[in-house]
Amino acid sequence: MKYLLLIYQNPAARQALPQPEMEALMGEAGTIMDELVETGEWIGGEALADPSTARSVRVRDGLAAITDGPFAEAKEQMVGYCIVDCETMQRAVEIATRWPEARLWGMEVRPILSPNGVEM
Repeated sequence: MKYLLLIYQNPAARQALPQPEMEALMGEAGTIMDELVETGEWIGGEALADPSTARSVRVRDGLAAITDGPFAEAKEQMVGYCIVDCETMQRAVEIATRWPEARLWGMEVRPILSPNGVEM
């Protein structure tokens, strides 16, 4: 089954990290991705640009309201995602638990549904 791992960070706290610590975290994530490629569980993933570059769009009564910034006003923002293909939710959570952001901020794991609503 496929799972989406949403990666969250606090942008202000991230910018406060010393560069060597940030590079170590990125290296740690790279190691996990390499392992997932080897096991065949890695489907893909990408980093997202800084949340300050986001635009939120809401259409009400046919009128679009576009505002600067991410949809949710929170300290933690989604900064990337991974898609993995593994046997169980437990395994997907295990992978998310190893991600460095899980220690510092947070990860969210959701099953991906097919167009007919069945978990893929």
